[in-house]
Amino acid sequence: MSVKDCGGHKGCECERDRLYRKCCAALAALVLLVLFVVLIVWLVLRPHKPKFYLQDLSVLCLNVTPPASTYLFTTMQATVAGQNVNDRVGVYYDKVDVYAQYKDVAITIPTRLPVEYQDHRDQSVWSPFLQSMDSVQLPPVLAVALAQDETAGYVLIDIRVDGSIRWKVGTWISGHYHLRVNCPALLTVNEGKGSYGVNTGGGNGYFRFQQAAACSVDV
Repeated sequence: MSVKDCGGHKGCECERDRLYRKCCAALAALVLLVLFVVLIVWLVLRPHKPKFYLQDLSVLCLNVTPPASTYLFTTMQATVAGQNVNDRVGVYYDKVDVYAQYKDVAITIPTRLPVEYQDHRDQSVWSPFLQSMDSVQLPPVLAVALAQDETAGYVLIDIRVDGSIRWKVGTWISGHYHLRVNCPALLTVNEGKGSYGVNTGGGNGYFRFQQAAACSVDV
């Protein structure tokens, strides 16, 4: 059996090796300890996704006239409330857009919400205007379907909130998480009597939002 010689100048090298191994072991233990503490804190303070509610949807116009044109002209204002339901976790809303959809197709351009921080159990209300800005052209089949819904007296619109959020626990701030919110909105057309085959596109009280409702939220 051979015995490692740590005498003479080799003793210094052995001592450095032992010191290096101890430093590496201490650093690894520290990293594991920090990760363990972060895991425990995350499990204890695990954030719950915020809740969203569509409080109102005012449609000033919603006009498409197939087959002559499949361009959609619309202006609406959505009132959306978002609530942070966490007791110890804050929420940063970064680069969050709101837009309207009809049958999974966007009918307005995105409107950017202001950057905002929600403290524990805090709530925010946004009322962005949503417009097509003469740039939304529907597929012909969808344009006909929208005109038929208006004629029938009921139109289902989805208000979508899409963007990124961050969690804040004490002084620690997480990375970005993708926020997806869908708020269905049932509109009556001319008090449910419809447009009788003529798509007039609106007017005061022509479209009415039926009932405030909770939105589906995915983070």
